Parts: sequence; structure tokens; C-alpha cells
Amino acid sequence: MRRTRKNMLTEWWWTIDRPMLLALALLLFTGLVLSMAASPAVAERLGLDSFHFVKRHLFFIPIALGIMLGLTFVEPRTVRRIALYVLIASIVGMVLTLVVGFSAKGAQRWIIVAGFSIQPSEFMKPAFVVLAAWLFAENDRRPEIPGNLFSIVLFMIIIVLLVAQPDIGQTILISVVWAGLFFMAGMPLFWIFLLAGLGVGGLTVAYFLVPHVTGRINRFLDPSTGDTFQVDTAMDSIVRGGWLGVGPGEGMVKRILPDSHTDFIFAVLAEEFGIIVCLLLVGVYMFIVSRALAQSLRTQDLFKRLAIAGLALLFGLQAIINIAVNLQLMPAKGMTLPFVSYGGSSLLSVALGMGFLLALTRRRPEVGLDQRPYYDPHA
Repeated sequence: MRRTRKNMLTEWWWTIDRPMLLALALLLFTGLVLSMAASPAVAERLGLDSFHFVKRHLFFIPIALGIMLGLTFVEPRTVRRIALYVLIASIVGMVLTLVVGFSAKGAQRWIIVAGFSIQPSEFMKPAFVVLAAWLFAENDRRPEIPGNLFSIVLFMIIIVLLVAQPDIGQTILISVVWAGLFFMAGMPLFWIFLLAGLGVGGLTVAYFLVPHVTGRINRFLDPSTGDTFQVDTAMDSIVRGGWLGVGPGEGMVKRILPDSHTDFIFAVLAEEFGIIVCLLLVGVYMFIVSRALAQSLRTQDLFKRLAIAGLALLFGLQAIINIAVNLQLMPAKGMTLPFVSYGGSSLLSVALGMGFLLALTRRRPEVGLDQRPYYDPHA
């Protein structure tokens, strides 16, 4: 790994963002530990082998690592091409879920592929962010190409498919990330007010026309209007854990909540390992997002700047939503905690997005642009 050795591996080692890579590996390890802590109780309630979910989690981790590390070797142009292929496949998959997919918890978001349930909308997210960033950058670089218009059309297609499932949580997440990209690309003031109005209008329509959205918002505003068992139990477990937790394997929330290994994994962590460990986990997410945003400011390539910032925003917002639901700071969304919650589609999707991010933040000469590195390799 000496700098003097000139080969693909040493070049990768000295140009990759190693601190970010280490932080992501730490999240993967945390997810494995929490899967072993939370999922056996859920599997036993379902009449499955105690380590059913642990084995499936272990199956997906090497694949996720392979995707993430493999993507770090590709060039930014290849990142765009891969994102395009993934987005096309995801849109086709989202259409198929409406035709041949199966329903769960009032939503039709999954299809069966080779015996595994796949959620195509998960893979759509990082691919859409990269393509939207490229369209905004092209609109700035070549005004004769209506990149902004193409991005709006693509955004509307995605939103229609998400609402049809319905998946309001993912709809809100994608809308906020896309609006953030549009803003960073130099959104005119007119569009700011228009998008804000459309966002408020969309939420209002969803509240009145989508029953499960109405129920979740009503229960959040007034718990007496419905069943708040899951969020109340999660909050109680966080309080019970205190600063240091009750100890690994000693928690009760995983034996009660049906989604303790997915949506409420943060509550399991808080109860068994304590608030201090939860704060450390939040710190890891903050480190990854803030480092990515700092690197996006240092690159002179608009596409890379927008794509890096958009992927960081997607990653950070998903973590915020999951943790906020566990803390009763927002209505339940069914959003996984990146790299920590159980879920094959979620795990592979986050690996795809972080692979894109690590590939775009590698220190490469920017042809015709500022030659400064994206980040200080000694930091």
C-alpha cells in the first residue's frame, strides 16, 4: 500500500475517502450486531427459525459490500451510466409491483424475484438523485438542453408511481431531496414558492384522500384517536434503557414490537445499549453527511457537487426520519435506518448510493477545472 507502488489497488487506497469508508463499515457492523439482538424474537413470534433474519442479513452484507466497494473503482461518467440503467430497471419494477406485486400493511411495493421480496423503489432513490444532479448540471453547462424540464418530468413520473403504491414516506423523502438539488442548482425564486405550495397542497390532499395517512397524522397529533402501541412502546423502551442501557439481550421491546428489527431498531439499540451509544451512532451519521457536504463544496464540477450533496442529503434524511419516528417527533413512516435496519432491498440500495458517493469523492484530477483535491487525505 506504499504510495510508490503504482497499481490499481494502491491508487484506490490513496484516493478513496478512508474515514468515510471506515464510518460506513462501522454502520454495517452495528447493523449486524443489532440484527442478532433484535430479530430472533421476531422470528420466533412468526414461527421461524430463531436466526432466520440474521442469516438473511448475513447473506446480504457481502453483496452490499461488493456493490459499494466495486462502485468506488468506476469513473464519474460510469456512475451516471450505471445510475441510468438502475433507474430504468427500478421504474419498470415499480410498474410491475402495481400489476403483479403483493401487498403488505396496506401498500403494494414488493415483487418476488428468485424467492426474495424486492422493493424496486429503494433502488430508484440513489439512481434518481444521480440522474437529477446530472440533468441540473447539464442545464447549467448547456442552456440549449432543457435539463431542468427533463428533471421535473422525471420527478413527476417517480412521484406518480410512489403515490400509486402508496408510499407517502418515500414520496416526501424524494421530494425534499429533489427540491434540495434544484435549490443548489440555482432555483429561481418563483420555483421556490411554487414547489413549497405544491408540497403543502400535496400533503393536504394525501391527508384527506389517503386513509392510512389520515390515520397516522391524526394519531400523531392526538394519540387518543387511534392505536399508538408501536410508537408508545418504542418511546417507553428508550426511557427504560436510560444512559447505559439494560444490557445486550435484556431488552423487552424486541419481544413486543413486530417491526423491532426494521422500523424500530433504534429503540432496541436505546433500550439495550443506552442513550450514550445512540448518540455515538447519530454522530457517525452526522460525520458521514457533514464530510460529504464539505467535499461537495470543494469540487468545481457541478455534477459531482450536486450528486455528492444529493446522496448525502438522501442518506441523512432517511436516518433522521427513522430516528424521529422512534422518538415520536413525527408520524410513523416505515423508513429503515440506513445500514442498520434489517431489509435486503434497503441494505443493497444504501450500498448502491454510498458506492456512488465514494466513487464521486475520490481524488481525481478535474480536467479543465481546479486541480485541488476533494478533501485533505491527512485529515
